[in-house]
Amino acid sequence: MIDMPQASWDLSPITGYTREHWLDAADAQLQAVRPFASAQHAFFNLPGTASMSGEVSDGLEGFSRTFILAAFRVAGEDGADPHGHLGFYRMGLIAGTDPDSPEAWPRINVTRQALVEAASVVLGLHLTRGWLWDRLSEEEQDHVLGWLGGSVGVEIPDNNWVMFKVMVQEFIASTGRDFQEQDITAGLARIEDWYVGEGWYSDGNGQRFDYYAGWAMHLYPCLWTLMAASRVPELAAQKAGLYKERLGRYLQDFSYFFGSNGAPLFQGRSLMYRFGATAPLWLGELMGVSALAPGATRRIGSGALHYFNEGGAFGENNVLSCGWFGTFAPMTQIYSGPASPYWTSKGFLGLLLDAGHPVWTATEISAPVERADSVRTLSAPGFLLSSTAADGVVRLANHGSDNFPGIVAGDDPHYSRLAYSTHSAPEYCPPLDNHIAIMDVLLAPSRRTAIHRRESTTPDTLTSAHSPVWGNESLETESPWQITSATAMRGPWELRVHVVESAAPQSAHLREGGYSAPADSHLRSYLLPVTGYAVSGIKNMEGSNPMAERTSVPWLSGEHSGTRSVHASLAVLTGDPAVVKLLKAMAPDGSTLKPEIREQHGVLTLSVTAPDGERLSAGFHLEARE
Repeated sequence: MIDMPQASWDLSPITGYTREHWLDAADAQLQAVRPFASAQHAFFNLPGTASMSGEVSDGLEGFSRTFILAAFRVAGEDGADPHGHLGFYRMGLIAGTDPDSPEAWPRINVTRQALVEAASVVLGLHLTRGWLWDRLSEEEQDHVLGWLGGSVGVEIPDNNWVMFKVMVQEFIASTGRDFQEQDITAGLARIEDWYVGEGWYSDGNGQRFDYYAGWAMHLYPCLWTLMAASRVPELAAQKAGLYKERLGRYLQDFSYFFGSNGAPLFQGRSLMYRFGATAPLWLGELMGVSALAPGATRRIGSGALHYFNEGGAFGENNVLSCGWFGTFAPMTQIYSGPASPYWTSKGFLGLLLDAGHPVWTATEISAPVERADSVRTLSAPGFLLSSTAADGVVRLANHGSDNFPGIVAGDDPHYSRLAYSTHSAPEYCPPLDNHIAIMDVLLAPSRRTAIHRRESTTPDTLTSAHSPVWGNESLETESPWQITSATAMRGPWELRVHVVESAAPQSAHLREGGYSAPADSHLRSYLLPVTGYAVSGIKNMEGSNPMAERTSVPWLSGEHSGTRSVHASLAVLTGDPAVVKLLKAMAPDGSTLKPEIREQHGVLTLSVTAPDGERLSAGFHLEARE
């Protein structure tokens, strides 16, 4: 854990963190990785399992991802650098880009991952131009530009990577050297294809909605406008207006992605970037389009840093690991190496705002989720958000993000679950939590793959369908089954309705799970049967969750017969003692929940009264199968 300065409760009555705490955290991270630097500082060889790109690429990643942190830290202090961070990275930059150096970086046209790191390198160079780039010799600058030039013609994934080429070529252009303008125009044009409204981008084709919308798809275009302002002022201004409008809309909902405990919602890939998820909040202040009061922005940002610091994310010698708190290998993607977590550096973007900016001088105030209960429908990504002020828990019902087309072999807990939260994480084992499954003859659960959106007919409801598959099957059209699921949310209550359909009459065993709750916490998870379930239980888990060593998952089971069956449950994840008291007074079999089910003109509506008297209804069209 990073040893922070004494809390400043007058300025920051909720987290105690101020700008000084962020500066100290930045310095601590930068000092912690120095012992792992190579002799000439071009590679940072952190401990851990290598990524698919190999150890050499991982060492470059260690340099680049901490270099942008050094750049934020020094640029935000107008060049003040008491710990000599830029001098340390200057040596590595010179050695890494010199083709004759024993520590020469892998060429971008040979090791594609180097393009990702090149984007961080040029961002750092742009921010520290007067203190680093301008002080390089002409030969040293030639070496840097020669290395960056290796990106031309490199084939890349058709997703956020297009912005890496944009950033690299814009920096080259800023030096007055020849550059590939086509890489810039093509990249900026391509992201327009992925804008889906409400401030949301998909990370490439399909339904890839997660934090990449913020820390990549918003971040790089906005920063590009700042880099390009002197070269193409009219175009940069035009694009800035567009990107700021979208960012402002995105931020209207984004503050609800953080619980009062400081945690970001656990959903999507690359979650080891941790409080890097706060980057869009700081970006909103930087671009002048924040949806929050400055004191609320700092509260959320500092809350996330505090959450991970106190939770143990900074492990032995303050080095980050691949996981949520400590190391947790199952949540590591194949492209992730030991230095990958240092995209937490993006969470330090706020340091570019000087010490006199209101985001640092305003008194910290509570976040929106702490002030009142809220339900928000995000149609673009297919998310339904519910937050409760009493316990600060945020819940996300997922009816739109499936990371398809993508890797489909096996279950992907980052996208396949029906729901996620700020206070719990999915289990990394055969799907049970927040999942409905048809069990095969060996009692193996089906899995949820591509999500097909359906129209809902009741407020605060989202609906989707999927064709369940088993094992490594990926061709959904071969499945004789379809499950249509709807979620309605109010307060802590989450009504789930499932219509299970089979192509021919048959019998099958069904199972649904609720949220996975850490065993040693005040958090409680319940899954009450509403209709279609006969048996309930709790499964205790160990070693399969990144948030806690021991967890428990409530579950229900029932039977399907014929060609269609209806199943419904009331899921609850709460830290509110008043809600727990209401639930303990209920019959454990949910018999006090008396559902009303109506089907008329192809619309199914199921309604139920929650224990506090709140009425929830989930209605949706029963459409023909895909």
